[in-house]
Amino acid sequence: MRYSLRQLEVFLAVAHLGNITRAAESLSMSQSAASSALRELEQQFSIQLFDRRGKRLQINEMGRSLRPMAEALLDRAREVERQLASQEDVGELKIGATLTIGNYLAVELIAGFIQQHGSEVTLTVANTAEIARQLCNFDLDVGLVEGELQHPALEVLPWRRDELVVFCAPQHPLAGKKRLSDRDLLGAQWILREPGSGTRQAFDRAMAGILPNLKVLLELQHTEAIKRAVEKQLGIACLSRIALQDAFAAGRLVPLAVPQRQFGRQLYLVMHQQKFRSAGIESWLSLCRASVTESGVAVE
Repeated sequence: MRYSLRQLEVFLAVAHLGNITRAAESLSMSQSAASSALRELEQQFSIQLFDRRGKRLQINEMGRSLRPMAEALLDRAREVERQLASQEDVGELKIGATLTIGNYLAVELIAGFIQQHGSEVTLTVANTAEIARQLCNFDLDVGLVEGELQHPALEVLPWRRDELVVFCAPQHPLAGKKRLSDRDLLGAQWILREPGSGTRQAFDRAMAGILPNLKVLLELQHTEAIKRAVEKQLGIACLSRIALQDAFAAGRLVPLAVPQRQFGRQLYLVMHQQKFRSAGIESWLSLCRASVTESGVAVE
């Protein structure tokens, strides 16, 4: 074999970090050893995997085409190593979740996974667009997202159903209405999630036909900030029911009925299509699916 797993490790570390020095540090290697490993890999096959721009290395088309195969090969090699060592540890798992899922669903799932396997789990919370970017870059193993994704490199699996709810403060003038008309929606001040989030994507779709005329006062990245702004009567908002249950029960916020608008949505599990499904990843996917069965949430 004309290449080594160590050479592939260096290649992937440089692809991830864009710098030989940081790649070497992440692999506990000297800079010269990492540089030699990458140079030998390229010279053995008379190829160039990166465009050199000063001290920064930018992965090129050849490198991008190799990267998924190298990622899958190293994942399989680590799985073989664990099997040979008879380790029960399924290895580190890198999970990405959008805001609502990260704050209200993912932590319980992670706790169950750690209790079952004793493995290290890292959680990255960001909007749908950023989770997709990190999955494409192999920075994450699995994404749990609220927004719909259409990317040729990603595999998107339906997970569980969710529903957005329009809500306001108990003292708001709309709080006493049995149902809101489109005129009410157009007359209200709105506090919304930022563009690029799954919640905003679902809201925009639900408001088809009147969306350009809505009065948007604030666009915020954090669910709790939106809830606090609504409690202060700055406007009305729309978030996942998952994020509002406690506030509704305590009477700090009240739901508003908008029956003419469709606020149901699907939550998804997302992976890179060429990501090797290790035992840890398969166990995580099974845990996520089991959580839907236990909660009684239907999956479409």
